[in-house]
Order: sequence, then structure tokens, then C-alpha cells
Amino acid sequence: MDSEQLYNQEYSNDYRLTLEIIKDLWSKTYNTDGKPDWSHILPYYHDEIYFRDSIQEIRGMADFKAMTERLTKRSKDLKMEVVRVVQNENDFFLEWIMTISYKRYPSSNMYGATRLTVNDEGKIIEQRDYYDLWGDIFDNIPRFGKAYRRFMRRKFG
Repeated sequence: MDSEQLYNQEYSNDYRLTLEIIKDLWSKTYNTDGKPDWSHILPYYHDEIYFRDSIQEIRGMADFKAMTERLTKRSKDLKMEVVRVVQNENDFFLEWIMTISYKRYPSSNMYGATRLTVNDEGKIIEQRDYYDLWGDIFDNIPRFGKAYRRFMRRKFG
């Protein structure tokens, strides 16, 4: 029995999330031979999911699935290390390190956090991702990364 069938059998009661399931699901989502795969995790999302990160705001499962497909298509390699997961009532917080390789650029480590909010049925109704998109990518561009960080410290630090 594969892990998806095990989850379906063991957690068929509305796909209730636990800290262990979240850590396992997110690690497995991004560490599948380079290309991310959300097929095992999508049943845990509510049809009216609200997603927001540094570059986009999405409402509804159709748009959320389309976003995951775009990310899969443009990523050469994507890995995620889940550093820690904590829970506060209906909110789960994940700290993570994502390593992403785009087709024409060097690998970049992105450091971030995710807040997942589950509804009374145990489905993810809201996801908010926090990360420094440009800073983490610019850090991996020779000479430019140091100049960017110097500028940020001088203007905002």
C-alpha cells in the first residue's frame, strides 16, 4: 500500500491534518525526482482555498491547481527541507528551505515560512507563504548579490 492509500485509509475522516502528516506531505511534495507533485496533497485543500505569497493571490481550487502546474513546468529542480512544524489551534506553521533551479539560472536557496489554516472539516482553507523572493535569488548571482545586500542594508537596515 503506498503512502497516499495509507493516508486515505487512515485519515479518511475529512483528511484531518497532524504535524506529522504535514511534515511528510510537504517534504514529499517537493522531493519527487526534481519536479514537484501536489497530487497527494490536493485532497487536503478546500475547494475555496485562499492562497497568497510574495507574488500572487489566488482564490479557488482551479486557480490553485493551475499555479502548482505553472511552478512544476518552469522549475528544473525543486526540493524542500521542512525545518519545523508547529500548531496553534487551527493554524499550522512551517519553516522551510527550498532549493530551486530554473532552466537558465543557478540554484537558489529560499528561506521561508508557511501558515496553513484549516476549517472545521480539517481542510486547508487558507495558505500564506512568506519569503524574500528577490533577496534569496539575488544572493546566488555573483557580485550582484553582495551589491543588493549592501543596498538593502544602507537603505532599509
